Amino acid sequence: MNKRIAALLLVMTLGVGSAWAAEGDKPAPPSEATLTWLGNAGWQVSGGNTVILIDPYLSRLRGPPPPGAAPLPAGDSRPAYEWEDRPESDRATIDAHIQRADFVLVTHAHFDHIFDVPYIARRTGATVIGTESTANIMRAYGIAERQLITVRGGEDYQFNGFSLRVIPSLHSPIDHKHYFSSQSAPPGMKAPLTLEQMHPEGGTLGYLIRIGGHEILAFGGMNYIERELEGLRPDVVLVGANASRRENYDYCGRLMRVLGYPALVLPTHWDNFLLPYDASQRVALEALQGFVGEVTAASPHTRVIVPEYFRAIPLPGRGS
Repeated sequence: MNKRIAALLLVMTLGVGSAWAAEGDKPAPPSEATLTWLGNAGWQVSGGNTVILIDPYLSRLRGPPPPGAAPLPAGDSRPAYEWEDRPESDRATIDAHIQRADFVLVTHAHFDHIFDVPYIARRTGATVIGTESTANIMRAYGIAERQLITVRGGEDYQFNGFSLRVIPSLHSPIDHKHYFSSQSAPPGMKAPLTLEQMHPEGGTLGYLIRIGGHEILAFGGMNYIERELEGLRPDVVLVGANASRRENYDYCGRLMRVLGYPALVLPTHWDNFLLPYDASQRVALEALQGFVGEVTAASPHTRVIVPEYFRAIPLPGRGS
C-alpha cells in the first residue's frame, strides 16, 4: 500500500477513534479474536484454533464492472475479462495471504465473492457454507460433498470453537435500485466456469459468528432485512459501505438502532475491487468518509475502524 493511501487510512481511523485498544498508556488486553480484511467483502476471522474466511476474493480481476459502476480506469495493463471468459484464480496472491482456512462463509454467489472459493476450499480442505448456488459452483469444481453445508437463512449451528447464525438478507440495491436477480447456479455445471456462470446471486445471507467471546455480524453488501436483526447484539459489525447504501432509507441509522448501537463497526465492500491491491484507492477512501460520518452521527459511541489490506485487527476480550 502506498504512503498516501496509508496516510488517508490513518487520518480517517484516528478521526473516529483509532483501533480497539485500551486508552492512554495502558497496554491492550490480550486478543481473543482477530479480524483481517482481504479487500472487497473478504475477511479472515481467527479465534482459538479456528480460522474462518468470509467472501475471500483476492484475484481482483480487471472487469467486468457491475451495473452502474464507473468504467475501468485507463493505463491498466492486466487482461480485461468479459462475462464469457474463464479466468483462473491468482494463486500466488492467495497462497501468500491465506495459509489456512477451516470454514469459508459465502454471502452470495457473485464472482467478486465466490470466484476464489473453489481454489481455497480445494487447497485448505475448508468447509464451505452458503446457498444452493454456492454449493453448485463448488460441485462444478469437484469440491467434495463432505466440505459443503447448504443453508438458506435461519439456521443457528454449533461448531467446534464457534457458533454460527445464518441471517436472511438482501443484495445491495445497485444500478439505482434496478438490480434484481432470481437466478441460482444450476446443478451439473462443469469447471472451468465462465464469469457469468460464477455470477448468479442465488440469494443473499448475513452471518453472526460467535467466537472468542465476541459476536461478529458480517454482511456481504449494502442491504439488510431489519426484522431479521431484531434482538441481535453483536459487538462487532462488518457493514457494507459502498455508495449503493444511499439507495436505502436511513441505512446506518436503522442498522445501529436495531443492533443496540454496537461497540465497533468495520466498513466492508467499499474499495474498487476491479483494481489491484497496489493501486490507489483515493476515490473510494474519500467517498468512505460519508459512511463514517453516518455511523458516528447515528451512534456516537460506536468506534469505526477503516481497515487496511491484510493488517490484523485484534479484538480484546469483550467488556475489556
